Amino acid sequence: MAHPAVLKNLIDEYETLRVLHAEQGSTAVRQRMDDLAYTLCVSTGTRDIDAALIAARYQLPGARPEDDSLLTS
Repeated sequence: MAHPAVLKNLIDEYETLRVLHAEQGSTAVRQRMDDLAYTLCVSTGTRDIDAALIAARYQLPGARPEDDSLLTS
């Protein structure tokens, strides 16, 4: 299991690159996103990036016991 600080950095970088990819769509950004997705999946024991992000966030300090990604505003 990855340290929470490492998970936070991975999440932050992935989310930043997701925005960048949406704007620029470069191959380098897509490759780095794929690398981060793989690392997050391995670190959280999941098989897809959405599950990995939820699992990683749950492991961060202050995480709530419910999965708030399913709640609507």
